[in-house]
Amino acid sequence: MSARRLARVLIDSPLPQLDRLFDYAIPVELAESARAGVRVRVPLRTAGRMVDGYLVEVADEDDGDRPLSELDAVVSTVPVLPARLYELARRAADRAAGSASDILRLAIPKRMVRAEKAWIAAGDPPAPRVADDARAWAVEQLAPFPGLGEAIRESRRLAVTAPPRPVAVAGAPTVGAWAIQLAAAAVHTLAAGRSAVLVVPDHRDRAQLEAALHGRVPADALVRDDSRQSSPARYAGYLRMLADVPCIVLGNRSAVYAPVHDPGLVALWDDGDPLLAEPLSPGVHARDAALLRQELEGTALLLSGHTRTTDVERLVAIGWVTEVVAARRESPRVVLSATREGESRGARVPSTAFAAAREALAHGPVLVQVARPGYAPVLVCAECRHPARCAHCAGPLHARRPGVAPVCAWCGRTATAWTCPQCSSARVRMASSGSERTADELGRAFPGVRVIVADGEHPVTEVDGRPALVVATRGAEPVAEGGYRAVILLDGERMLQADDLRIAESCLRWWSNAAALAAPGAPVHLVGVSGAIARALATWTQPAYARSELADRAPLRMPPTVRVAAVDGARPAVEAALAALRADVPELDAEAVLGPLARDEGVRALVRFEYGLGARVAESLRAAVIADAVSARKGRAGRANAVRNRLRVRVDVPDLEL
Repeated sequence: MSARRLARVLIDSPLPQLDRLFDYAIPVELAESARAGVRVRVPLRTAGRMVDGYLVEVADEDDGDRPLSELDAVVSTVPVLPARLYELARRAADRAAGSASDILRLAIPKRMVRAEKAWIAAGDPPAPRVADDARAWAVEQLAPFPGLGEAIRESRRLAVTAPPRPVAVAGAPTVGAWAIQLAAAAVHTLAAGRSAVLVVPDHRDRAQLEAALHGRVPADALVRDDSRQSSPARYAGYLRMLADVPCIVLGNRSAVYAPVHDPGLVALWDDGDPLLAEPLSPGVHARDAALLRQELEGTALLLSGHTRTTDVERLVAIGWVTEVVAARRESPRVVLSATREGESRGARVPSTAFAAAREALAHGPVLVQVARPGYAPVLVCAECRHPARCAHCAGPLHARRPGVAPVCAWCGRTATAWTCPQCSSARVRMASSGSERTADELGRAFPGVRVIVADGEHPVTEVDGRPALVVATRGAEPVAEGGYRAVILLDGERMLQADDLRIAESCLRWWSNAAALAAPGAPVHLVGVSGAIARALATWTQPAYARSELADRAPLRMPPTVRVAAVDGARPAVEAALAALRADVPELDAEAVLGPLARDEGVRALVRFEYGLGARVAESLRAAVIADAVSARKGRAGRANAVRNRLRVRVDVPDLEL
């Protein structure tokens, strides 16, 4: 027997049965370059080919007699997988019944040789120095939240309600006060010699943070990490994170895994935004990854937003996250607008909101939020009001502009000779107004006023302070110089009708984010909505509304009071997984499993379970996925058309239809 060096490798593969460390012998010629964290190529005997992977650990083996394959090559000598990142990926994957390689595929960009060579030639940058005036600015901006700066230094988990107002930045566009708050927290952390990671939903939020940080920290200490970058730029930014000097990372959901030097703060803005829910397997939400990271690395965790999700409120209620309250309460001037006596109850813009818009246009821009983009997103039969559907695929018909034939929103076909299957009528009418139709109507009502449409097809990030009507879909509202002189929130009742468990808190988030764009003292009109959600917006008590939502969901066992996993696949595979789950976790009660019910392809079952059972439930479901994958592989022998991926598991389903 002779001792030898071993490489423990994580293979980069979507196959669940390969989600473990494989041992390989390190040949003599690779002894110096085969270090922990580097990319390698290894033989996979079961597939008879070479595959990529990460060398996670290097170890000595006393018993060197067992047969082992050797490393084929070290792809790069740069250790791109630090031990702390692998541990985080492993924990996140295990919690979600997924594979660590799927997490790392999101966290580590593809290798770009030129960018890597340039980085190696340049060497590590100097340690960033934060000027005294920037330090003082950070302390001043954090002062309205007593104890926030100290709590960040103590690496605590914090929930903060951001100030609802726009702020003018010297030499930069107007930004939200929330961006100033997070920028100050990041500067405060960098000044202490530690790194900060700021995670936001999209590029517009990142641009506001960049504007807030501009000139306050060295340019080489700011690292951008998002999918809109070119591949070389993103890889160069990733290499900068790996340097042994602190930095501030600005990015979207995958930036939560940024392997920065000595992390001191991870901050998430607006964790209720669906863009922070990872759609790719295993679907770990950025908020959950940040919570795991805080546990592993002892960083401060800051969850900020104009509203509070029920997920964060649950953490506050159990004492896992500390709420930080502002010393002075700020709130917009919200008006609950309704139709007056003598007005049509179907009037889309009540007279009070119309008058407020007219008055505000004398001083600057007015924001009008609508539910949907386009001209007429929904068409119905003019006679019987039955929804107009495509004769080819049954998709909804909509009108792109006035006077044209309806078009299917699913297959894109033009319905030139449409007739209603219920009453045979050939006429359609508009059942809703999109952003473009609303812009047309308001343009006629306010002749001579600029009208700006902001939606997915017409992205606008900012507008100047001149009078204008800005018609924006929810979430696409641009920031206005000096803030909007009035905000009109339309289609609220229609938004609340969506078949989604979280639709009420989503609506409150959309309205609150739009209201926060108003100038100080400017009116915010919420049209046609009443009840608890309207009162929460009017009184700016979103955390209280989240508490009431939690209380309502608890007896119904709806998330986030419990966790929910979705199991999809062929009926035999799903039923086998559920049977194994019952055996592995006997504590699950009789009502834990809902279904399975037939879907387009196969069936789906939902599993509700307490947080304390999460590790065992995820382990059992993961074992079922692996068993199904292995059996499917055996069944494919000699059958080219055998079904693959028969079983899919998603833990913590982001949206449940009601």
